[in-house]
Amino acid sequence: MPTRRSDASVFLQRMAFALLATMPLIMAAPLRPALAQAAVEVRLFRIMTMREDLVLGLMPAELAALGSGPEVDVLARHIVAAGQLTGWRYVVTRASDGGTQLAARDRVAVLRQDALTVEPYRAALPVLPPPR
Repeated sequence: MPTRRSDASVFLQRMAFALLATMPLIMAAPLRPALAQAAVEVRLFRIMTMREDLVLGLMPAELAALGSGPEVDVLARHIVAAGQLTGWRYVVTRASDGGTQLAARDRVAVLRQDALTVEPYRAALPVLPPPR
């Protein structure tokens, strides 16, 4: 007949094994959003305005049409030259599996007098492409 002490040690051994067995899955979890974002070709930028900060998404073709050079410089030059920049506003939404994701909500225009700062935005969540 097993003693209480041996039952406890067996339990602890099983818990330690379960923890070690799931460690690779836990360590790989932060890589999943980066892999999901790599599949979507949306370039995200954080634009700070007088009223709010917003995450603006542009497709590579839209970005290429604005000019060549570093992406942030291209956006800044376009806002100054054209007086505005139009793109997709990205917000955090609930995915079908219950997780969170970034999805395009609507098209917005950022006016020259409102834009204070433009910087690249690196999403920690999966990014959905904009609607077509």
